[in-house]
Amino acid sequence: MKFQFFRKKYPKFIYQNYSYKISKKNLEIFFDFKIEPNISFRSKITIKDIDRSRVKKVKKEVLNNLIFNLGLIGALSYWKATCSPIIEVRAGPLGKNQIKWWRDLIINGMGQFFYENKINFRKPNFLKIVSKNTDKISIRTFRGKLRNQVLLPIGGGKDSIVSWEILKKSRKNIECFSLNPTKTTDRVMSITKCKRPIIAIRKIDKKLFTLNRQGFLNGHTPFSAYLAFLTVLLAIVFDKKYIAFSNEKSSNEGNLKYLGKEINHQYSKSFNFEKKFRNYSKKYLAKSVEYFSFLRSLYEIQIARLFSKYPKYFPFFLSCNEAHKTYSGTKKPTGRWCGKCPKCLFIFISLYPFVKSQNLIKIFGKNLFEKKELLPLMKELIGESKFKPFECVGTEKESRVAFYLSWEKNREEERSPYLLNYFEKKILPKYPNLPKESKKVMRSFSKQHNLPEGFEKILKDSRGLIKH
Repeated sequence: MKFQFFRKKYPKFIYQNYSYKISKKNLEIFFDFKIEPNISFRSKITIKDIDRSRVKKVKKEVLNNLIFNLGLIGALSYWKATCSPIIEVRAGPLGKNQIKWWRDLIINGMGQFFYENKINFRKPNFLKIVSKNTDKISIRTFRGKLRNQVLLPIGGGKDSIVSWEILKKSRKNIECFSLNPTKTTDRVMSITKCKRPIIAIRKIDKKLFTLNRQGFLNGHTPFSAYLAFLTVLLAIVFDKKYIAFSNEKSSNEGNLKYLGKEINHQYSKSFNFEKKFRNYSKKYLAKSVEYFSFLRSLYEIQIARLFSKYPKYFPFFLSCNEAHKTYSGTKKPTGRWCGKCPKCLFIFISLYPFVKSQNLIKIFGKNLFEKKELLPLMKELIGESKFKPFECVGTEKESRVAFYLSWEKNREEERSPYLLNYFEKKILPKYPNLPKESKKVMRSFSKQHNLPEGFEKILKDSRGLIKH
């Protein structure tokens, strides 16, 4: 009922305008949004240390188009507050096929938001996107040549570290990028010896947080889609041909079905989104940019095995989302693995088969297999209860494989910790083919990828990938 109330009271969301300026060495970009009748937002993103001469070489209509599209994906963070039935785009032109593409992204990328807010997105009048601007679109697409260099987003987790180390070893010319870097990200980039990381700072209008506290709609948005649009802009501004994300095969699996549609927390990390975005980017953004995921052919647990070869990162990497959150009465994030969430448990079970137990316990501060209270999360991860958690975790099958390989390793110990003992007695008998499945998963290399020429061989040749 809250959803219906907001849609009636706030019938139209408007993407009004964007503007930008070069201030000293930074490119400052502003976006203006409005929810009729009386709510307005202004968001800002700053791209640091740009080359003024390079920016001047980019045609104005091309730069405008890239920034305009970045505003479209950023708008979703504000639109979700009221889920207005009409999105009116005044800031730039959108053709019919683009409007269709954006509606598809909203329906798929906001699935978790719809589910958690009990929103019926199947209704015919649920969402209409309109654009009154009819300027020619084709002249705005970047078609120039770019340097044969790689832009690699770094987030502080194991996946982007693995991508960096493998590509660096292959002597690829790589430059790392971070959006709103945390202390963890700074430490990781320092260890990688990334000399001149590209940094962007995104500031959400504080008014949105005020509305959230007042009870307006809130929830998950497709953040990786935002990064996709942002990195294409960066690729043009910093003259890079390749954008190598570190999204893996595991992200293709959804979490549950809602109103007959699969809901995937990781939709904008999936191969499905990657294909659609590549097509959109080449047609409407930058024809010569190659956007892809370097680790697409691998499961999360395979990436964990590769990561285990780089112990220098063990004290610093961090994938726990709870560690970055701020709570009432707490000004700063904890910056530590919480040891209580699905992400912590999944990373722990993925690394346990390949990292010395004492080293892993040092990372997490405890042996998570000993924690009885994590049993419900264990069941969710392996497909034995409810649905897979809304987190960036592996498939249910590979979670079972991770528990199996952990159990197999632990057999050498004098006793089994609680979760592995439960796995042995309650789960293992249900899956007699786990030994074979484990070998199959660990040797897997999916052909479903968009790796440019040469990158597939680099990944396949990475040490220890094939054998288990």
